[in-house]
Amino acid sequence: MKTGIKNAKILLPKTDDMSAWACIACDQFTSQIDYWQNLEKTVAGKPTTLDLFYPEIYLNDNPDKRIAKINENMKRYLADGLVEELPEGMILTVRSTPFVERRIGIVCAIDLEEYQYSQKSEALIRSTEGTIEERIPPRLKIRKDAEIEFPHVMILFDDEKREIAETLYEKRDSLKKLYDFDLNMGGGHIEGYFIEKTDDLIEKISHLIDSERVIKKYGKDDKFLFAVGDGNHSLATAKAHWNAIKENLTEEERKNHPARFALAELVNIYDEGIYFRPIYRYVFGIDVNKFLNGLKQVDGGKIRVHANKVTVKVDGKNALPEGIRAVDAYIKKYLEEFGGEVDYVHGDDDLKNLVDAKEDAVGIMFEEMDKKDLFKYVSTTGALPRKTFSMGEGIEKRYYLEGRRIK
Repeated sequence: MKTGIKNAKILLPKTDDMSAWACIACDQFTSQIDYWQNLEKTVAGKPTTLDLFYPEIYLNDNPDKRIAKINENMKRYLADGLVEELPEGMILTVRSTPFVERRIGIVCAIDLEEYQYSQKSEALIRSTEGTIEERIPPRLKIRKDAEIEFPHVMILFDDEKREIAETLYEKRDSLKKLYDFDLNMGGGHIEGYFIEKTDDLIEKISHLIDSERVIKKYGKDDKFLFAVGDGNHSLATAKAHWNAIKENLTEEERKNHPARFALAELVNIYDEGIYFRPIYRYVFGIDVNKFLNGLKQVDGGKIRVHANKVTVKVDGKNALPEGIRAVDAYIKKYLEEFGGEVDYVHGDDDLKNLVDAKEDAVGIMFEEMDKKDLFKYVSTTGALPRKTFSMGEGIEKRYYLEGRRIK
């Protein structure tokens, strides 16, 4: 049975300072410039993935120049031997954060032919949130000339018996340890172990979509194996890149072309280190009173609205996904008519601090989604509204660490 995953020749750095090497995902702290400025100081002069990706907070800051420099850095890191390629295999990761004791993951390659990001999909690998098509071209500009990819994509699988990743974790002492270090900027700690023999692992994963099992869980024979938890737009970009490349390839060339695959981390949704947090809307550069008056006409479900240093609870009738769709539609309409900007923020305190620092800002806070409902919801209804949930707090997001050649 197809699983859409395979071994990869994973790249790791040759460095004595792994803490400087690994850096948090590009789409985090997009309204907190201090984080990125402090990170730059922390890793200055050392081999670091910060040289090899584009933090989204700088997307409007000389993008062509920044992208050219990233591609130049990738070539230099490869030419100077600053990264080395492991034999084909996978990596078991064990992450602790300031909020969870342990999160277990499996880094491997996924087949982009088995992934779809449309709102309603029957693919093995599916998006959990709506994909904004206009967000793909800027990312595609970065990827199309890149030599290496580094994943912040985290993909969930539905193993309520905890028999796959957890079994590997119990046997980790029999695996070769690849890294073991503290992550910079308060991101916790991470260990990595090389998985050379993966046939048994892949077979166990394939049984997650046995017909009898999925009919019992989802009410239909749905071959839904993986749900993209984090990094959907990055994966959608990789898919768009592959779709463009494969048009000029023969069927034989398509089978194992490196651009057909993308590196990602697989995590069991029942892992104790996985918990969902709502993603909030931070709207600024607006007339606060006008915005709030319009928001009163919107059924956003059970939300909290923070403005003028005061938080007000609002009890609407809409359920969580529909409420978010309604609020997002209102924000979009307001910004088109009157101007302003919207950003997506994790955490009550971070949102309130951002709003309180401005006189022209509003924060909207949603309820939390139960992670156990995710697979059944996506199987039945399709992708959630974009930015419905985050897996943990911002500092718990995946750090760029392992790489893979994509040319």
